[in-house]
Amino acid sequence: MHPTMRKIWALMALAAGPAAAQGGAAQFAILPFENGGSYGQDKEVFEALEVGVPAMLARALDRHPGTSAVPQERVAEALRAQGQTPARRVDAATAAEVGKAVGARWAVTGTFADFYGKFRVNARLVDTRNGQILAVVSNNDPKLQDRAQLGAIVEAVADKLAAAAGLPDRPTSGAIPPVPTDAITLFSRGLLHEAKGDRPGAAALYRRAIDAFPGFDEARAGLERVGR
Repeated sequence: MHPTMRKIWALMALAAGPAAAQGGAAQFAILPFENGGSYGQDKEVFEALEVGVPAMLARALDRHPGTSAVPQERVAEALRAQGQTPARRVDAATAAEVGKAVGARWAVTGTFADFYGKFRVNARLVDTRNGQILAVVSNNDPKLQDRAQLGAIVEAVADKLAAAAGLPDRPTSGAIPPVPTDAITLFSRGLLHEAKGDRPGAAALYRRAIDAFPGFDEARAGLERVGR
């Protein structure tokens, strides 16, 4: 897996944005996603999206009525406590243990793949009470598989996760537009550069993400962390 789980833990800790969980009973723990085989972009982009995709899923679920996502740094700490090694994949049983450790009702693991612009996200919803996989959801609509729709793809997968968990639909009135793909990519690369200690590079990427989407609170939080 690229990057290693250790680096993904560091990235997850950085990815916790200002929309932290508010203590609601229905919470999701979003674990790292795996690159399932992607082609057509720079290697760094795919490396960054391993944490960028779950960070965006957490963002979408935080904005869903009646639920929230556990802050990513707490998930990272719980993963370390489970003794995860760099080469080990997170199975459903481990995901459930991580979810229980952070007080989540559900845990989410998954993969993504970008095949020259055709982007697929597959997410597994795990019941933290028994380790059972309740559902596997994806952007299986052929009309929602273009890389340019990445923000909408993530939101659609988040909505399916919420529905599989038995939560109410997200209201359509007053909804803000999805984050543009270029902003997501820049934000994800900012997380990657920040984890590598490249604060100036991360700051530049966060600024570009904000320029691409001024309402990107998570990118603003990243910029605050690394200094303007």
